[in-house]
Amino acid sequence: MHLPVHDSALDPQRQREHDRRRLWRAFNASLAFVLLLLVVFSAQQAFDWRALAIAPQTLAGLPGVLTAPLLHGSPGHVGANAVSLLLLGTLAGTVYPRATLRALPLLWLGSGLGAWLLGDAGSHHLGASGLGHGLMFLVFALGLLRRDRAAIAAAMIAFMLYGGMLLTVLPREPGVSWQAHLGGAFAGLVAAWLFRRSDPLPPRKRYSWELEEEQAARAAALADADRGQFEPGSPRDVPVLWQRGEPERAAVLPFPERRRDEP
Repeated sequence: MHLPVHDSALDPQRQREHDRRRLWRAFNASLAFVLLLLVVFSAQQAFDWRALAIAPQTLAGLPGVLTAPLLHGSPGHVGANAVSLLLLGTLAGTVYPRATLRALPLLWLGSGLGAWLLGDAGSHHLGASGLGHGLMFLVFALGLLRRDRAAIAAAMIAFMLYGGMLLTVLPREPGVSWQAHLGGAFAGLVAAWLFRRSDPLPPRKRYSWELEEEQAARAAALADADRGQFEPGSPRDVPVLWQRGEPERAAVLPFPERRRDEP
């Protein structure tokens, strides 16, 4: 798999400022969405929210795919989802800002369609837990696909915080929309594959042993070049200025026989 090349390395001070800005942008965006969930939850008492929830396998409940992640059934429900979205959204947005932004619509629709297709008839599904599962599977899968240092670290952090989401995609507790979890997780895997090249590899620190190896390789190359410059070349490379003609054939000269009476 070919990924975009590393970003041009900045000096340490500028790199820290750049990373800090990315972190704060991701945190502020995640916090804004969490505040939106709290505002909607506080207003749910003023209207009948069932019309905006997902009613599985009904046309009337299909628009809930777009609105159900904003609704929650209890303060504990919205609190648990708010914490997971704040942490996972900040993590994903910091390490993969482009991939996360492109994946969010897919995660949103995937979690809602999972509940609509697989949910029990007559039930209502609501909550942003499917979106949280999508973010966790997105970060975890990108760590396996990209395998650079930042990706592996982000995948380990996501697994340490919410590794239990690998089990909550299956039915475990009554009243928990595991169908939305499964749909969000599947959408996260698909988004990780589709957008794995969206973000360039982050600049990484070069260690002293790497620099020493490069310096040794350059010194060896220079030594080979100097040796080739001062040493004579191969005899085959010397141009031939004179070609020897075809040799004459040998001839047998007859000698007369000596007479016996000659002194």
